[in-house]
Amino acid sequence: MSMSDPLGDMLTRIRNAQRTHKPTVRAPASRFRAEVLEVLKREGYIRGYRLVELGRNKRELEIELKYHNGEPVIREIRRVSKPGRRVYSGVKDLPRVYNGLGIAILSTPKGVLSDAEARQQRVGGEILCTVF
Repeated sequence: MSMSDPLGDMLTRIRNAQRTHKPTVRAPASRFRAEVLEVLKREGYIRGYRLVELGRNKRELEIELKYHNGEPVIREIRRVSKPGRRVYSGVKDLPRVYNGLGIAILSTPKGVLSDAEARQQRVGGEILCTVF
C-alpha cells in the first residue's frame, strides 16, 4: 500500500508516542525524513535518531523522544504543506511560530532548514511543518 503523505505519517507517530510518554518511536526510513529529524535534533526537540536495518532492504528510523519534567518537549507539531495544498513562502514572509518560541521547518534549495536558518541564509521554500 502506498502512502500519500509519508512526512505527515512520521509527525503523527511522534505526536501519538509523546502523548503516551513512550521513550522511542519508529517510522519507515527515507533521506527526507532523516533531514527533518536532523532539524528537530539541532533545535533540541528530540534527543536523536538512528537508522535501523530490518533486512530485505527494509530500514526504519528509531526516534528518541525528549521530555522535560515528565512533559513532552514538543507540545504541538503540525503539518502545514500537504500533498493537496502546498504552502510556499519567501524569506521575507516566513512565519514566526508562537512569536519565535517555536520553529517552522522548510524545504529549501539549500536543504531542509528551520525558519531561523532560512532567514540567516536568505532563502525561502516550502513550509513543511511547525513545531512548538
